[in-house]
Amino acid sequence: MLQLTVLREQTEQVIAGLNKKNYKNAADEVAALLELDQKRRQVQNEHDSLQSRANAISKEIGMLMKNGEREKAEAAKAETTELKQQTKSLAEQLSSIEDEIQKALYKLPNLPHESVPFGKSAEDNEVVLEHGEIPQLHEGAQPHWELIQKYDIIDFELGNKVSGAGFPFYKKQGARLQRALINFFLDEAMKAGYMEVQPPIVVNEASGYGTGQLPDKDGQMYHATADNLYLIPTAEVPITNMYRDEIVPVEQLPIKNTGHTPCFRREAGSWGADVRGLNRLHQFDKVEIVQITLPEKSYEALEEMSSYIQGLLQKLELPYRVLRLCGGDMGFTSALTYDMEVYSAAQGRWLEVSSASNFETYQANRLKLRYKTESGKTQLLHTLNGSALALPRIVAAILENNQTPDGINMPKVLHPYLGFEKIS
Repeated sequence: MLQLTVLREQTEQVIAGLNKKNYKNAADEVAALLELDQKRRQVQNEHDSLQSRANAISKEIGMLMKNGEREKAEAAKAETTELKQQTKSLAEQLSSIEDEIQKALYKLPNLPHESVPFGKSAEDNEVVLEHGEIPQLHEGAQPHWELIQKYDIIDFELGNKVSGAGFPFYKKQGARLQRALINFFLDEAMKAGYMEVQPPIVVNEASGYGTGQLPDKDGQMYHATADNLYLIPTAEVPITNMYRDEIVPVEQLPIKNTGHTPCFRREAGSWGADVRGLNRLHQFDKVEIVQITLPEKSYEALEEMSSYIQGLLQKLELPYRVLRLCGGDMGFTSALTYDMEVYSAAQGRWLEVSSASNFETYQANRLKLRYKTESGKTQLLHTLNGSALALPRIVAAILENNQTPDGINMPKVLHPYLGFEKIS
């Protein structure tokens, strides 16, 4: 959530940043919010002034009674009663204005970092680097949705029967590949200094607002309405919310946590070739990494996270590229995002497998996640997260890129986890 002080003091920069994210009516909404803020401050001043007057009169009443000036004391009591009624009315008005401001702030996305390129869609993203060679497949090579049927390792029809489209069953070597990838990713994260946590996979409304999924992604989240709980779209939500309403001792920074969870996304409105097979699911497994850092260290941490994720892709022997997302393709809460895409040889296209983002103070402001400076002043921390990694498209690329006429070779780094070297 953007800070009101930033809107007041850097109004033009805020509007320019929102425009860079292609946020509609940025100038009008910022102006309306600042008008609300001005009204809030006027009501607050009036409320405080009346309360101060009421307190002063209350102190006078005792002296008047002591001096026998009963008539004046009764008049003073009547005045304090009237002042209290007025302050109560102003307090209610203030609360209503503050709720309105909060709702308006929730609607505004984070501001992009200065390095974010201008653009409206994925076509405008900047390719930062490419790594690895594109595999040359044998004649008759198949996309992963045909390979999984051929080797009977993932069953979409069974998932459709039991749950619905986008909830596949993994079985035999497919299930073991899932488990191997999860264990490999968690082991690597712990080697890199991340503490493993196993969080809940449902969260309350406050957690959804804390990391910015609500209200922005309300329609994309599965909502258990009877208990007002949400199935998580990513482990970022519970892991970051561990520190909601906390003042973190500086000596504990940076905080580095990792966790594996299933993730649930309704993906409403998704269609086309990019959703076939494992390309887009309603439930999938992912290992997430989360960092909480001092503001001056957060971009260094983002580069570290990007390098770490790239290292996983290198160990899996997958060709990949890194993109710096443009303003129009960035997430609602992000200040800067790197996407990592692997090349899917049978599909002949790049598949996003990870995003690493710096949210700066945006989530921390919602979470009230803070630290104290050396002078004792309380300041907001910076939060970051990255997929390390999401499994479905990694599996798709492994199957497609490593297929041979007599089976699918597994990356060497997974052999100890799998107990086999080839799917056949």
